[in-house]
Amino acid sequence: MQLLIDMWEPIRDFLELGGDVLVIIGWTIFFMWVLILERFIFFSTGLKQQSREVFRKWEARPERRSWEAANIRQALVSEVRLSANAGLPMIKTLVALCPLLGLLGTVTGMVEVFDVMAVTGTGNARAMAAGVSKATIPTMAGMVGALSGVLFATILTNRANREVELLEDELTMDH
Repeated sequence: MQLLIDMWEPIRDFLELGGDVLVIIGWTIFFMWVLILERFIFFSTGLKQQSREVFRKWEARPERRSWEAANIRQALVSEVRLSANAGLPMIKTLVALCPLLGLLGTVTGMVEVFDVMAVTGTGNARAMAAGVSKATIPTMAGMVGALSGVLFATILTNRANREVELLEDELTMDH
């Protein structure tokens, strides 16, 4: 229990330095990573199972060369494509939201700096430092969240496209 308390104190201090916007950024990044992990789990379990089921349905068809068969094949592939791409637009939205929230933190921190300057003048550097901290830490956190999200959103998008293309290749029109 003491270990958890010892771990929480630096996190709490960091959140206090960054202000309220940093908490919002933290929750945004957490939600984004939950979605990213869900997609990785889905690709290794659910998508493979769905692809096998679609392949089984296709192979059970007696004929595969007609116009109707081509439309059925296209519908089966579209179902898998929708499943593979589910959640990716939300991940990309959260990635785009991270730097915007960082910018919001920058603005709120600078407003605090200007408030201190209006009250005490420019001679109190210590009072202005708290506002500068609230301006830079959320910016950094938003950019770190966005960069990690961009990398994994790209990996997930490429993997979704590759899995759908592999399925399309497996569903031959022979017979």
